[in-house]
Amino acid sequence: MTSIVIPAHNEGRVIGRLLDALLADGPDSGPDIVVVCNGCTDDTAAVAGARGPRVRVVEIPTPSKHTALRVGDEHARGFPRLYVDADVEFGAAGVRALAGALAASADLLAAAPGRDIPLSGCAWPVRAYYRVWQRLPAVREGLFGRGVIAVSEPGHERIAALPPLMADDLAASLAFGPQERRVVEAARVVVHPPRTWGDLIRRRVRAATSSAELERFQAAEAAGSPEGARAPSARTGTDDLRALLRDRPSLLPGVVVFVVAALAARRGARKAIRTGDFSTWLRDESSRQG
Repeated sequence: MTSIVIPAHNEGRVIGRLLDALLADGPDSGPDIVVVCNGCTDDTAAVAGARGPRVRVVEIPTPSKHTALRVGDEHARGFPRLYVDADVEFGAAGVRALAGALAASADLLAAAPGRDIPLSGCAWPVRAYYRVWQRLPAVREGLFGRGVIAVSEPGHERIAALPPLMADDLAASLAFGPQERRVVEAARVVVHPPRTWGDLIRRRVRAATSSAELERFQAAEAAGSPEGARAPSARTGTDDLRALLRDRPSLLPGVVVFVVAALAARRGARKAIRTGDFSTWLRDESSRQG
């Protein structure tokens, strides 16, 4: 049985949209769905519970995505297992496509859907940023930033061994080699971007902070490893941006916006990184419009 774990913290405005899509054309015996409401102060649990017996709701007092994922694992019944963010749009057909890809190859341990980012209604710098971001090699090939990751049982064993990290989807993506993970373009997820420049920077500050935490963990692991292997990374370098401009010179304004956002995020993340604050979650509310 395929299981879906959905961690949800105050997602009452949008979680019904996701659940309706997951339940839309599935039979009564469809995937097992567990919604873990963590530290909610809104009606998330009531909205999820109203979707019927196929949705099991678990409530915990701690507002922690990592804890919610682990609690979801305790209640989930089978594999493949999907971890789905409450604020994306993803349906039953996508679940079947990811589960089918994992079932078709024993070497494939993790999969994620193709990503659609609707940019209408976003401020022009946000649109410019994402036109560049979506074309970066690490973003195209990685499983992160999609809000959905599916794993086989052996794949689950690997990510379950990871420590609690803010960049949980990035860490999960990097835990698998290129031959062990796949973006399944036949499955589609809609990831809603921030609508304002300020919300974009909040997201990027969070990303910069979480990437620094992940790199500290990787450095500690490498220091204790006799091989001293270099840790995989999804960071964007200047060579990536130069290559993008060689292929698409028209993206120059977007690259400028991308660099400005990266510098602003790095500056905004300095204090958190310096003090080791890897628990403050800078949430973007503009993308949660229901």
